[in-house]
Amino acid sequence: MKKTRVACYCRVSSKEEELLNSLENQVQYYTRYIEEQLDWRMAGLYIDKGISGKGKKKRTGFLRMLRHCAEGRIDLIITKSVSRFARNTQDFLEVVNDLKEKGIDIYFEKEDIHTLSADSSFLLSTLAAVAQEELRSMSENKIWSKEKRATQGKWKKPPS
Repeated sequence: MKKTRVACYCRVSSKEEELLNSLENQVQYYTRYIEEQLDWRMAGLYIDKGISGKGKKKRTGFLRMLRHCAEGRIDLIITKSVSRFARNTQDFLEVVNDLKEKGIDIYFEKEDIHTLSADSSFLLSTLAAVAQEELRSMSENKIWSKEKRATQGKWKKPPS
C-alpha cells in the first residue's frame, strides 16, 4: 500500500520567545499527528521563523516546500491556518492553484478546509483576503503607535 506523503508547514512572524514556543508546539503537534496516521508518512517539516507571510521571497522553508512539491515529493501539506500559510491573497491563490493542478492537497486545520474539495475555492479566496487585511491593519496600527509616541516626544531607541 502506497502511503500518502504528508508535509507540514509552520511559520511564526516574530522571533519573540512566546511565538517561538508556538512554533515548537506546532512542529511537535503536527509531527505526532502525521506519525499517528497509518496510511501517511512524513514528507518533511518546512519552517519559517520570524518571517512575515506577506510575501514568498524571504520564506526559505516555504520555497523549499514548493520546490519539493514540484519535484513530486509531497502529496498533502498540513498547516495550522490560512494566515500561517500566506497573508498575500495573490500569492496564496497562485500557490493553491498551482498545487491543485499538481494534485497536491493543502489542509488548513483551523478552518477545516482541504484545497482539493470542490467547495473550497470561494471560501479560501475570502479567508486569504481577510488574512491580508489583518496584516495591513496590524501594520497601520504600528505606524499609528510610532507617530503618537513621536508627537509626545517619546520614541523607542532602535536595537543596537
